[in-house]
Amino acid sequence: MKDNLRRTLAGYQRSFASFTTGQKVVAVVGTAALLLAGFMVFRWAAAPNYAPLFSSLSSSDASAVIEQLEADGVPYEITGGGGTIMVPRDQVYATRISLSGEGLPSDSGKGGYALLDNQDISTSQFKEQTDFKRAMEGELATTIEAIDSVDTAVVHLALPPEEVFADEQDPATASVLVATSPGADLQPEQVQAVVHLVASSIDGLDPDMVTVADSTGRVLSTNDGAGGAASTRSQQVEDYQDELNGRIQQMLDRVVGPGNSTVQVTANLDFDKSVTESTTYEADEDDPPLSSQTQSETYSGGQPGAGVGGVVGPEGQMETGATDGSGTYSQESTTRDNAVDTVVEHRETAPGSVESLHAAVVVDVNAPTKVDPVEVEELVTAAVGINPRRGDTVEVSALPFDRTAEDAAAAALEEAAADEAGSQRAEWIRNGVLILLVALLVLVVWLRSRKRAKARVQATTYVVEQLRQDQAERAAVAASRQRIDTSPATMALERADRDADVEVRDELAALVERQPEEVAALLRGWLVERH
Repeated sequence: MKDNLRRTLAGYQRSFASFTTGQKVVAVVGTAALLLAGFMVFRWAAAPNYAPLFSSLSSSDASAVIEQLEADGVPYEITGGGGTIMVPRDQVYATRISLSGEGLPSDSGKGGYALLDNQDISTSQFKEQTDFKRAMEGELATTIEAIDSVDTAVVHLALPPEEVFADEQDPATASVLVATSPGADLQPEQVQAVVHLVASSIDGLDPDMVTVADSTGRVLSTNDGAGGAASTRSQQVEDYQDELNGRIQQMLDRVVGPGNSTVQVTANLDFDKSVTESTTYEADEDDPPLSSQTQSETYSGGQPGAGVGGVVGPEGQMETGATDGSGTYSQESTTRDNAVDTVVEHRETAPGSVESLHAAVVVDVNAPTKVDPVEVEELVTAAVGINPRRGDTVEVSALPFDRTAEDAAAAALEEAAADEAGSQRAEWIRNGVLILLVALLVLVVWLRSRKRAKARVQATTYVVEQLRQDQAERAAVAASRQRIDTSPATMALERADRDADVEVRDELAALVERQPEEVAALLRGWLVERH
């Protein structure tokens, strides 16, 4: 076995030494490429598939988990800025169970309600209150971190002691510091969710007394409620303006083509809440009265011969009344209660109504499709509901557009596409050349091995035939010698000849194995000389 291996290696060395310089380069490069490809495939196949074991760990918990993993001999990777630990996917659940038995992760950085487990009867009131506040802060921070885009959160509560009288009680306050994921921001509704979540978790905490800030120091919600309200109103105005802009822009793109017009809409919204109460009385004369009362008084008769009657006036004169000489008096009065309809109206106006709209439209004067600005103005007015009585305005202008930035961007895109195509083409060429070199190397090796095998067969066949002939001749000679001389000396000489023949035959076979091409060339030369 050892001799065969040595002969094989020696054959490879002689074959490589017989290559030309180009063949040697091709052989070395092809062999290196094959070895590198095999190494990469083996590494890819042998690399374990990692999955998260724990994420968002505190520094102390991460250190304890890593120390335990190293003690258990479990491979791991650290990602997520040190807060996420990855282990092979097939070991995730077993590792979690093992670490749970060790009390890991302990979540010592957050605390939570676990802080209350160590309290006993000897715990002071101050420590109880402090542990309760820390537990609430930890639980709230963990809950806030469950919101999308929030990586970490820190909550601080200010809970004043309870007073006997309510008017002497100081209000509770809270502050929340959040760190968002890279490239993400909290939306106004998410900020309001954080505010109300904290306020609902603490007894007596008003949402206006919760302050939310991000890791950049920007206040997202102040304790007076103005910050959140202003942010919400601004977002509503922007959303409404974007909706109108998109509606008009979509219409103009169908008319003048994309990129040939621009729109800007400014909306003034009324966020004041107003309450109106009005009472209206309505009556119809044709309707019968609800009630009617008539009162009449009549007096007849008098003193005979009395021609003058009346009452004494302010200065003692006698005034004549509603009587005549005969002493007759009459009086009639009527009272009616008519039906009156009473309408009481209580109206509340919701915030967010439109006070005014102002739209500006610019159309490229060099656009392929020519349009009339008056027609565009009419289309915009109808599309967004412009009301001149409300003070709305629309301005449409036709101006030349500056295409410098667009041309530069298009040129940059074309250049980038050309570079990408060139790099991809170069990569294809490089891979093709490499594949071609490997194929050529394999072809050369195959042809040489085939040639060597053919030469080995020819040489072996010729040598075997020669050896057979020589052996036959020696056998004939030995037979004749036996007939002539059978002495021990003669027998010893014959055995020595046979051993020499075997040794020569073995050497010839080894020579054919080592140098088949040279032996084949030598045999072909002998054959030519014989003929």
